[in-house]
Amino acid sequence: MNRLLNVSGSPHVHSDDTVQKIMWSVVVALIPAFLVSVFYFGLPVIILTVVSVGCCVLFEYLIQRFMLKQKPTVSDGSAVVTGMLLAFNVPANLPIWMMVVGAIVAIGIAKMPFGGLGHNPFNPALVARVFLLIAFPVAMTTWPVPTPIWSFGADVVTGPTPLGILKEGANVEMPTYMNMLIGQMGGSFGEVSAIALLIGAIFLLWKRIITWHIPVAFILTVFVVAGIFWLVDPTQYANPFFHLLTGGLILGACFMATDMVTSPTSPVGMLIFGCGCGLLTIIIRLFGAYPEGVSFSILLMNALVPLINRWFVPKTFAK
Repeated sequence: MNRLLNVSGSPHVHSDDTVQKIMWSVVVALIPAFLVSVFYFGLPVIILTVVSVGCCVLFEYLIQRFMLKQKPTVSDGSAVVTGMLLAFNVPANLPIWMMVVGAIVAIGIAKMPFGGLGHNPFNPALVARVFLLIAFPVAMTTWPVPTPIWSFGADVVTGPTPLGILKEGANVEMPTYMNMLIGQMGGSFGEVSAIALLIGAIFLLWKRIITWHIPVAFILTVFVVAGIFWLVDPTQYANPFFHLLTGGLILGACFMATDMVTSPTSPVGMLIFGCGCGLLTIIIRLFGAYPEGVSFSILLMNALVPLINRWFVPKTFAK
């Protein structure tokens, strides 16, 4: 009996990579989007990101050290990633105390009660983002207008996001596709620049931190379904390129849906997971009360991951 093997939490990957290397690679991949956010929204981006990361690291340390009586593992970088992703999912003018509340929810409710990294069934940053959206809807949907880096008043002027304009039919000029690519539009500050996020995603693919299955399935499903509705009635529904470049689609598909802990383990399972996320996202966007659906779709599909893993078991070695 003393020779029994103990199985650790997921992900179970055989490689030279460590959890620490993977997490800090994700941090590096997020830097381009962070720099673009700082350029357009100024000092508040830096403040909120530092607060979010610092609080996530602090709360994880305190919970492990004093409540769970475990050796703190904050050096693995997972709390830093959670803090950055949480910050990327809020407006640049969010009050700092709300950012602290979000960090408490992410670490103290969505992550550590389940046993920490490798055991949480839902993406902690998304759980906190949805909590903040439901608890503080006004603050979470008041979007600062992007301004140059030298402006430190990101909360002075506010305006709607492209998805908000589409949903509410507001009489506001829609950003151009070029503006959507580079990030000059309203929204959560980490999601606005598609180009910066894609650069980070390419880096993760090159480092083999993520695979293509979930991002491609997610994005392609949104494109195809949105394209069908657009072809049926282009006067009522936006074209599929609009849906790809707006909201948190690229951020969610490349950085949040691909979370190793909360996504399927097999390639087929990943494709199904990505397609499910994409389908739910476009359904919520077109027919739901909220203009955006990425966060809700990923969390709903997170709940189905155990079933997907059970239905689509990877082939055993040499079979």
